[in-house]
Amino acid sequence: MPYPHIRVSGGPAERGLQYGRLAAGRIAETIAMYRGIFAYYAGLDWPRAQEVALRFEPAIAAVSEDYLREMRGIAEGAGVDYADILAVNVRTEIMFSGLARRIVPVAECSAAAVLPAAAAGRTLIGQNWDWRPGAERTVVLLGVRRDDGPNFVTAVEAGLLAKTGMNEAGVGVVTNALVSEFDQGEPGMPYHVALRACLDAERASAALDVLERHPRSASANYLVAAAGGAAFDAEGAPGGRERIFLDLGDGDVIAHTNHFTSERLGGRDVNRELSSGTLFRLQRLRAGLRGAPVTPERFQEALRDHAEHPLSVCAHPDPGRPGQERSATIVSVVMSLEERRMWIADGNPCTTPYREVDLGGLLGPRG
Repeated sequence: MPYPHIRVSGGPAERGLQYGRLAAGRIAETIAMYRGIFAYYAGLDWPRAQEVALRFEPAIAAVSEDYLREMRGIAEGAGVDYADILAVNVRTEIMFSGLARRIVPVAECSAAAVLPAAAAGRTLIGQNWDWRPGAERTVVLLGVRRDDGPNFVTAVEAGLLAKTGMNEAGVGVVTNALVSEFDQGEPGMPYHVALRACLDAERASAALDVLERHPRSASANYLVAAAGGAAFDAEGAPGGRERIFLDLGDGDVIAHTNHFTSERLGGRDVNRELSSGTLFRLQRLRAGLRGAPVTPERFQEALRDHAEHPLSVCAHPDPGRPGQERSATIVSVVMSLEERRMWIADGNPCTTPYREVDLGGLLGPRG
């Protein structure tokens, strides 16, 4: 069944209020899911998770106070506490902090960008977002028409500001979770706030500026491309500019999974130690996109890859893992940035056909 497509407009508080009202049921599912996840990963009950999340308010305000206004609007519209919405937007920082962390492997995304020389003049970017079975009850496709920045569309867990998506300036964002020994839960720019800030950018360089300017709280990878072919991959460990490890690509494909590829990390790559599957997903994704021309259909086929099943690019639950540690591809996204077109599979792309999203002129190509 297709994920709900929600459209909001106006200023930050107004957009948030509309989002909360239209996605109230799925926001409730998001909150319920993270109650269990926070308890399992960090040993935190919900009131304590809310307290931890509130510590991040100053860091979020330093990026944009509008993000806090929007979250307050979401909470009001959904009829939940503001701290509930803040907690799910800081979910990565809570899950992988050093408070009482359970060390378990992350399986959260295989992502890539293909530059115009290999894609018949198009810039393609996409990913599989892998997460807990049941997360499909939380996903919405959020289209935002703004009067304070570029319009954008994002496939996201209901209640969060953003995840993978693109904006009307032709900037596309895909991402991977990372975990390093430096993830201690110290307040900084949260991961999903950083993703939203990238979608607010008019250029790839502006997205990189945001990631470097604001100290980040959690390890994560940001793969950003723009119409015309500018692209970067930024592996970020907690900290500032000195903990951003850039890959500007030495070919026509940039790909990433859930481990650090830079030798500059200077500490333990926790997820790499726990799971070698991330290495093979990266290998297979690069192989599937090697050699021109890459079309959206060929990109989709690469995201269906089942080598190393069930821990494959197209991920399926591993029966050998505890239930809370199993993952599957929840949504698969491919975007053509010059054309402002998006295709999604509402679940595993091996069994769910891709459909083109009707953006209704939201991201009309600019001249």
